[in-house]
Amino acid sequence: MTNPGEHTAALHDEPSQDPATFWENRYRESDRAWSGRANAALEREAAGLAPGTALDLGSGEGGDALWLAQNGWSVTAVDISPTALARGQAAAEGAGLAERIRWIAADLATWQPDGPFDLVTAHFLQSPVELPREVILRRAAATVAPGGVLLVVGHAQFPPWSKHKPDGVPLPTADDVLASLELLAEHWEIVTKAAVEREAIGPDGQVATLVDSVLTLRRTHSI
Repeated sequence: MTNPGEHTAALHDEPSQDPATFWENRYRESDRAWSGRANAALEREAAGLAPGTALDLGSGEGGDALWLAQNGWSVTAVDISPTALARGQAAAEGAGLAERIRWIAADLATWQPDGPFDLVTAHFLQSPVELPREVILRRAAATVAPGGVLLVVGHAQFPPWSKHKPDGVPLPTADDVLASLELLAEHWEIVTKAAVEREAIGPDGQVATLVDSVLTLRRTHSI
């Protein structure tokens, strides 16, 4: 865990497992991978939105899904790891939120969202194993309802404690993510497109300032 209250995908040396095996093993390594609290960017960007239907891509143990449900949203939470989803479901049941969250175990590379959704959110959908991120995000963007919001948050820099060896290719900025979505500009309004700093705590208790790319878009027209 890199920051209490925020998910940060593990960026390790390239593993050999397939994505489903890698992430299931990743969650089984410990009783809890993340803090259980929502990502700060979600709380900030979604705070003023009227609750509706939400899709949480790569939901992990459900910190974001639980926060959304607590704030009146009906949530579809999707992750490749059954262990992560089981922990999220147990937390939802304990908080009396079971009826507000639908948990789906699926590989986002092939899963087809139903929609429409008033909010589609993807936090740190970055992986050391194969992940067609652009394809997943484009597919999800197509399910955003008119007036709805797409929120994509990612690492803009590697955490100082990351074991990943940078290959010289920079992590995508919010501008890069926007370009990769290939959206019709006249159908979307940019709400936030920025690099945002946040304080994080590393696995050994070290404190650092991390930089996230944050892109929030509102659909202004129907498909």
